[in-house]
Amino acid sequence: MEKYESRINKIVIIIFLMTSSFFHAQVTLEKEIKISDFGLHFNGKDVPTSTQDNGQSDMYDFVFGRNISAHGDCIKAYGDYVFMTWYRGGKTERNMMLTRYNIVTGTIATIEFPHKHTGFQNQWWLGESHNTIAVGVSPLDGTIHLLYDMHAYSSTRPSNGSLANDYFRYSYSVKNAASLTDAEFTLDKFVNSTNNNYKHLRMPGSAAQSEFVALTYPNFFLNDSGDLFMYMREGGNNNGMYKFIKYNASSGNWGNFIDFNALNANNQPGITFNWGLYGDIKYVNGKMRIAFQRRSSNNNDKFEYQNGVYYAYSDDQSGATSWKNHKGQPFSLPLFDADFIKVMEPGDYVQGTNANSISIVGGFDWTVTDNGDEHIISRVRDNQFKVTKNLHTYRPSGASDFVTTDAFAGGEKLYTFDNKVYIIGLTSQGRVFVEKAEGGTSNFTRIYQATSGRVFDHGQVYIANGKLYYYLMEKKTGSAQPLYLQVIDLNITQEPFRVSLTSPTNDAVFKLGETVSIAANAVNENGSISKVEFKINDAFFGEDTTAPYSIDWAPTAPGDYTIQAIAYNSTNTSVTSSEVKVNFKIYDPTDLTGDTYRIKNVATGKYLKSEGSTIVFSDTGINEDTHWEFLKSPGNDSFYNIDSKVSGTIRFTGAGELISSSKNVANSDTDKTWTVIYHASDKNYTFQTRTSVRYLSHNSTGIGISSVINNESKWNVESTTASLSTENNLIDTNGNIQIYPNPAKDNFTINLNGFNSAEISIYSILGKLIYKETTNKKTISINNANKFKKGIFLVKIVTDTQKIFNKKLVIE
Repeated sequence: MEKYESRINKIVIIIFLMTSSFFHAQVTLEKEIKISDFGLHFNGKDVPTSTQDNGQSDMYDFVFGRNISAHGDCIKAYGDYVFMTWYRGGKTERNMMLTRYNIVTGTIATIEFPHKHTGFQNQWWLGESHNTIAVGVSPLDGTIHLLYDMHAYSSTRPSNGSLANDYFRYSYSVKNAASLTDAEFTLDKFVNSTNNNYKHLRMPGSAAQSEFVALTYPNFFLNDSGDLFMYMREGGNNNGMYKFIKYNASSGNWGNFIDFNALNANNQPGITFNWGLYGDIKYVNGKMRIAFQRRSSNNNDKFEYQNGVYYAYSDDQSGATSWKNHKGQPFSLPLFDADFIKVMEPGDYVQGTNANSISIVGGFDWTVTDNGDEHIISRVRDNQFKVTKNLHTYRPSGASDFVTTDAFAGGEKLYTFDNKVYIIGLTSQGRVFVEKAEGGTSNFTRIYQATSGRVFDHGQVYIANGKLYYYLMEKKTGSAQPLYLQVIDLNITQEPFRVSLTSPTNDAVFKLGETVSIAANAVNENGSISKVEFKINDAFFGEDTTAPYSIDWAPTAPGDYTIQAIAYNSTNTSVTSSEVKVNFKIYDPTDLTGDTYRIKNVATGKYLKSEGSTIVFSDTGINEDTHWEFLKSPGNDSFYNIDSKVSGTIRFTGAGELISSSKNVANSDTDKTWTVIYHASDKNYTFQTRTSVRYLSHNSTGIGISSVINNESKWNVESTTASLSTENNLIDTNGNIQIYPNPAKDNFTINLNGFNSAEISIYSILGKLIYKETTNKKTISINNANKFKKGIFLVKIVTDTQKIFNKKLVIE
């Protein structure tokens, strides 16, 4: 069973409407437009994959699911147009179609492509609901992109090799085709292929042909800069990975794929089973994000298919770097251990324990509001006790933990568009309804209900400019059924020119001396952004002229600060963001409270680990049983408890050490309290027992207590908000490193004041290494020489003192 395999009789769609200013009036149906009378639909029987043609021209049998038109990533809005993909029915037709609706003139233009729905493994008489057609439009050059879900075919699948030249299907237009007149909107505006059918076996660019094999579930999305991305899953249901790629509007080519996770994960230490994933990658509220459910290759546990809810985000607009789990703990791509980003387990909300008794399929999606409220919906079926529960897992902005409720009606898709939550879907009678709740809550009230008109079977939603575009198939009979577009006015006014701060978050606390990135999301739907200024305490601090708009800041005095962003357009008109308040406090290296750490021994390189009632060691600091917190002891805050995140407090009894049963509760017992000793020259720590001059240590015989301070009793303390790959290095964006001019054109200079030597690496925004050099010069000049094309680059500098500097370089 796959993502689209269940028969959908009721589609409920939660939409998070994101605007900078809005008002609510009556929600009304503005228009209903017939797209076609001949949308392909599988109206026959759900049959085995080897079934022969039933011989009936209007009875289309299928595998996996009934829906193929108005299904998948099939609708997008761009400018004055709405684009929709579909297949023409009935059973013997099946041609691929692209329709464009003009929301101003009300006219429709449709292009018919020569290729057809191929059916399951090239058996055309078996409908295949995976073979949807995703559509994307690049706002930077007006190109239209179409991807067809071939359901993980390769040159050897099916076994007769009949799809060897058709395992990947991609169609794309010339530039500005999206806004041509209706008369000019024709097939010849798409780039033809060598076999003269306008479908290509790869996407133009530098990615190898092998990257386009065995892919399924195509989706397009945009980031704040208007860059078009595509992602698909490579591999199978329980050994699959998501990979994404960015379109370069300047060159008309696609870049290289970035793998979010990896195939054959069980080749990694500590991972028992391979796994696949079912979910989405989206760009929401200033960040690229992913959420999914995992399907393990372990077929003997209680889960029939998927389990879990997993969620992560990247602070990098390209998604190449800066990935974190929901706790803010970083990780590098590809991700091998899904548990590092696990949020919750739907299977915990039902009773069944028998093998394959818990089904978690369908009803999963997620989004984040403009206010930062994170919402995830899922569905769990307990086949042992015959119970189905719809779950809503959400975290209001500023909260540390997610809340899950089963007092939720259920849903299929989540969309984002401000701080209100709207459920938009079909009633059991097949008519559209709308419900509303505040973001960060689960309290819905119905504000719109169609009581007459057509009855629909299913549909897909897209939101733009306060309008709900609902692409629907009417509930009729036969393998060709009518398709409609409903335009529903949600009466929400969105400012087309707007700016908001995305970093830091309100009420964040930092250590004095720490460098903070101030970042803003600026949008001008009617033009361009010339620059974004940043104010601190109502005084000008700096500006950035290229997206993503950001600037580094390291205040020299403790206290409270207010931050604001001001965006300017080409006519110097400006808009201002809301204020964000932050606090900087004086850094005390012996005060490790307020964070979670990995504790790594200097002599052995092993990580402190809790295992039941004992302390052992681990080769890695990935799992939560190697994560520790420091709590001040009540009554004497010069002593600390060292608490495991999964067990208890480190206790020294005189005879040895063990984990006590008191977890994460500040304790004043002398055998559970420690003095934190900081070694400034080495930037590491020693932990002395309160009861004697003895120190926590580790050597070849294991964890113990030492009477001397040496490397065995010294520990590197790594914040879990710093990447494991950086070990104990000091990550810095401050200091004496300078790059000028910046932005640059033909050449630029890197100044290494205060350092004897450094390794300089320069990466593209997608993480590709463009330049690398080790130098002992104080100043190095780099000539562009066509190495760096126009765009944004990341400069990483590792100095002789093992300080790491990260800088942004803009090439004009």
